[in-house]
Amino acid sequence: MLNILKKRKKAAVLLGTVIIGFAVIFLLRGKDEVPVAKEEITVVHTMTIAANAATQKYTYSGEVRGRYESKLAFQVKGKIVSRNVQLGSSVSAGDVLMQIDAKDIVQTVNNNSALVDSAQSELELAQSDLSRYQELVNGGVISQATYDKYVNAYNVSASRVRQTQAQYAQSVNEMDYSLLKSDKSGVISSISAEVGHVVSPGQVVVTLVQDGEREIEINVPENRIEDLRQAPDIKVNFWALGNESVSGFVREIAPMADPSTRTFKVRISIPSPPADMKLGMTATVSIPRSGGNLMKIPIDAIYQNSETPAVWKIKDDELSLCPIQVGNYGSDTVEVLSGLQEGDCIVTKGVHMLTEGQKVKSGGDSL
Repeated sequence: MLNILKKRKKAAVLLGTVIIGFAVIFLLRGKDEVPVAKEEITVVHTMTIAANAATQKYTYSGEVRGRYESKLAFQVKGKIVSRNVQLGSSVSAGDVLMQIDAKDIVQTVNNNSALVDSAQSELELAQSDLSRYQELVNGGVISQATYDKYVNAYNVSASRVRQTQAQYAQSVNEMDYSLLKSDKSGVISSISAEVGHVVSPGQVVVTLVQDGEREIEINVPENRIEDLRQAPDIKVNFWALGNESVSGFVREIAPMADPSTRTFKVRISIPSPPADMKLGMTATVSIPRSGGNLMKIPIDAIYQNSETPAVWKIKDDELSLCPIQVGNYGSDTVEVLSGLQEGDCIVTKGVHMLTEGQKVKSGGDSL
């Protein structure tokens, strides 16, 4: 009986050992066959950079101006008593535009006229005395020194006449200066003083646009001046004339920028202006952009995490952040001035959900 129990015990131990062995083998085998998780590759929308061969243009709003403008002012101080022109009035050379009160000037003219008469009388008396004393000195009645005094008195009287005549002529000129006259034929474009205003000498009161060539005046930012200098062709459109288009050229660029707007005044000359073009009309000036072809990318492709814009560039299915310089923004695109080359592949959507070095592939829905 004891032997039977011993045999059963050995068999049980052996069976347990076998079971445990199989369990270990199974576990080890199962561990080796656990599948390894594959690296996830993100699907992104992309585009390949290509230059846009279309001509890019800048447009500026301007105004029709005269090539020659006269800033007219009185040469004497006074109160304006009449104005004979309105804005847009056509005038001829010599027309009286304004007049200032001349009462004080008239009084000065009369006073100077009286001084001339007085000086003339003194000169006549000096001339009479000189003739009489000339005979006396010739007869030896008076000395040469006494005669010389009368010669000097005559010379002083003659100088006095010339002085008063000059003063009188000046006052007569001032009388004429009380009338503001047009120096050329043209059109009145602005009036800056009215009846009742007291104006000083040299204070501009009327601007006259002289007859002749008309131009378009525009304001251009400093970073566009070079494009303006190199522009081979400039187009000018007039909204009031059915958007009629004519050619023009740059005649003048201001040497200094306006201190408040930091823009340069530019004059565009029009050799063959429309017949109905008038002063003050609005015009749109189109100037071709220099620098050749442009690159444009979607605005959604811009990754803006600092002051410098960038895009995600794909090379060998791996992302790298590429800083770029941008130009003008459109409704849904932006110009790329530098940082990209033709043939570069970039991500166009979901750019703020990507990371440096991330594996991606092109196609599929955006993130």
